[in-house]
Amino acid sequence: MGRLAGKVAIITGGARGMGASHARRFVKEGAKVVFTDILVNEGEALAQELGENAKFIRHDVTNATDWEQVVTETEKTFGPVSILVNNAGIVIAKPIESYTEEEYRRVIDINQVSVFLGMKAVLPSMKKTTGGSIVNISSINGLRGSANTIAYDASKFAVRGMTKSAAIELAPYGIRVNSVHPGIIETPMVVQEDTKDLVVELANSIPLKRIGKPEEASNLVVFLASNESSFSTGSEFVIDGGSTAKY
Repeated sequence: MGRLAGKVAIITGGARGMGASHARRFVKEGAKVVFTDILVNEGEALAQELGENAKFIRHDVTNATDWEQVVTETEKTFGPVSILVNNAGIVIAKPIESYTEEEYRRVIDINQVSVFLGMKAVLPSMKKTTGGSIVNISSINGLRGSANTIAYDASKFAVRGMTKSAAIELAPYGIRVNSVHPGIIETPMVVQEDTKDLVVELANSIPLKRIGKPEEASNLVVFLASNESSFSTGSEFVIDGGSTAKY
């Protein structure tokens, strides 16, 4: 029996990168998975790969109505939601002086507001279960700052704080809420043609001398989604090859 057998999960940003890795692993561990994204072609292809225990839904994570529809469709297809992985996110890297208000708000909406909307939307469904697990994907940039990522850092610090507040509030319902703080992970957002040299440079600065694999992050997310982490809530789980150990 898989570690997530009998559980129903929603994973945002699930069409590729870490989200797709989480979806694959969740299905392998016995969960029924609804994964969402705005990348329809990639999402539908992954749904075909994963089979009857997975469903793809196009979803704008900044839209409350979309969230309500995702939860309704999940319950209709698989039953009440027991796991939420708030994984969707973007980064716009540029100096403060070059940032537009529109760009700043876009990052905040996708990375931060979506986490609030997601937690709020799943609660009525999650309360129908015998407990639940919410995993909010933050970043090591939610623990420390870096240049040229002011909106990203602001959003990821916010996710860290929101996680702690929600964990305290939802504990009486048996719902656990934790944040995951990845370092540099090999995803399409990170490994782009114009960032290859930078990624190599950054990898050399990591104590383990490499960037992480999405599957390694999925190992941690599965643990937090499963009953194995039953006494963990309101906590930060770092997976960064030792990067933040230097600070």
